[in-house]
Amino acid sequence: MKPSRLERLEALVKEEVSDIILKMKDPRIKFVTVTDVTISKDVKYAKIFISIMGEEEEKKNSFSAIKGATGFIRTELAHRLEIRRIPELSFVLDDSIERGVRLANYIEKIVHSDES
Repeated sequence: MKPSRLERLEALVKEEVSDIILKMKDPRIKFVTVTDVTISKDVKYAKIFISIMGEEEEKKNSFSAIKGATGFIRTELAHRLEIRRIPELSFVLDDSIERGVRLANYIEKIVHSDES
């Protein structure tokens, strides 16, 4: 089945926002991954889900830097995308990757302890 226009736009926004964040020169931003993007049907709002690896302080600093750069990211997005309306961006911290890593480590410990 062919993806809808909205799904294609979400994928494009995800790719572009990832690239914008990657190229930002802010030293507070460390190991950030855009995990998902959801855009409202009217294209007014976009939720950008990001995962940040590192210590709690690094995560807070990175998230704060990204939230502070929302206007810059939106402006950059406007330059890169040829669409009529650039949605208002909101960033949401997504810890699913970190939870997955913790779960995998926990399972590995259980398997190794059963082998002993």
